[in-house]
Amino acid sequence: MQFTVGHKTNNQPYHVVIEADDALTAALCVKETYPDAIITYVRPTNKRGDARHPVIGFSEEMIRQ
Repeated sequence: MQFTVGHKTNNQPYHVVIEADDALTAALCVKETYPDAIITYVRPTNKRGDARHPVIGFSEEMIRQ
């Protein structure tokens, strides 16, 4: 399942799409990659809405680090 994770780094909002089993795993993966980030939301990916506002995806290498 894919989740969109919103986070703030250096007072700039970002969001990424990550493949994970649940929302907590997705949030922890983002926090591991961006330790200074503040997680603002985690939600299932919305295909229609996310197509209008493209997001950064995590590669398999980033997830396994």
